Amino acid sequence: MDQGVDRSAAPVAGVSVVVPTFNEAGNVPLLLNRLGQVAAGAGLREVVFVDDSTDDTPRIIHEHASRSELPVRLLHRRAGERIGGLSGAVVAGLHAARWPWVVVMDGDLQHPPEDVPRLLQGREGMDLVVASRYCAGGAADGLADTRRRLVSRAARALAAATFPRRLAECSDTMTGFFAVRRAALDLPALRPSGFKILLEILGRHQLRVSEVPFRFAHRHSGQSKAQLTQGVRFAQQLWRMRWDAWNAGLLRRVGAFAVVGLVCLVIDVALFNALLPWGKPLTAKFVAATVAVVVSYVLNARWTWPQRTTASRSRQLALFAAVSGVGIGVAELCLLVSHYGLGLDSALADNVSANVFGLALGMLWRFVAYERWVFPRAGAPVQPGAAIEPVSDPGGPTGAPEHGPSQRRRRATRILCGLPAQVPGAGRPVPERSA
Repeated sequence: MDQGVDRSAAPVAGVSVVVPTFNEAGNVPLLLNRLGQVAAGAGLREVVFVDDSTDDTPRIIHEHASRSELPVRLLHRRAGERIGGLSGAVVAGLHAARWPWVVVMDGDLQHPPEDVPRLLQGREGMDLVVASRYCAGGAADGLADTRRRLVSRAARALAAATFPRRLAECSDTMTGFFAVRRAALDLPALRPSGFKILLEILGRHQLRVSEVPFRFAHRHSGQSKAQLTQGVRFAQQLWRMRWDAWNAGLLRRVGAFAVVGLVCLVIDVALFNALLPWGKPLTAKFVAATVAVVVSYVLNARWTWPQRTTASRSRQLALFAAVSGVGIGVAELCLLVSHYGLGLDSALADNVSANVFGLALGMLWRFVAYERWVFPRAGAPVQPGAAIEPVSDPGGPTGAPEHGPSQRRRRATRILCGLPAQVPGAGRPVPERSA
């Protein structure tokens, strides 16, 4: 558990709004105007456009920035720099945002700017506030037709089935309208692809989540970017996230459990054979297995499931012993059938039945039972990775110029996000309206 992450939910000094855009020239003026009308009440301090457009959207942003009630900055990603699509644009905006809380919303006005203050009211004690079309009071009127509604429902159901625990508190994992506390995110861990950045965030973090309803509006101008290829990318994203979760979690635990099992196997076999000349095989096996189980508990509790502790240690020990007893019983049963049922009473046959078949079946049972009942997942969220430093340049929260290591970190961030080292408009605000 990383001790360097501050998960407090103290009042914040201000909020950045990140808007990914792709050919939204017709929507930018009205979006800035409507955001400006709610800026004071919502604590908004800046709008960061991350633009992948091939039309004149960047020019429109520059023209209307001087008339905006809010400071406006622009990151324009040229062809070849648009890594991760819309999701990659959002991640680039999260890196560039100056303020502790960030509102992410689309630039087509289907996410009403008037709902931003209500969205931010739900942030107390939370890491993430989701604007949902599907909780009580929400509506998906802006989905163009029945086909898109069915696709949206199917995608939500597939995501929920893929991450049943992680997504349990979110009714609308497909939304692109949410507010997030930047310090709660491990931005380098994100692997953005396609449209569904919220799914990426939820799938790779365990966050305190709340929801507010909103009505998904109709597009003001332009055309929807939804295509069949986005569905393919969505399926690929789900598979990659599920595989990464298995690889980082289950596969690691299986590996650790296997190593512990190997150590205990050596102890079990050595002690069994040492005791075999002095007593009956069943007695020797029982003593050897009991010692191996004690060692197994100590190593698994410290290595395989080190963060899955319970309030009652004695209860955990009792449950571990019960599960292990069943595992010992499996090995004993294999030996009983082989030695007495089949008449295979040689030392080799005893070792094969007890220490190959018996231990293999017993280990499989123990891992499944330990995972589900002895070391269950903790109810409290696991803290994510290290906090990302707020960008510190003129006009930001600190007002300090950017230089030295901070400048180098920001340059590396732009490169990782698919941006050139020097992005037009990235190092300075677009001309702002004077006070």
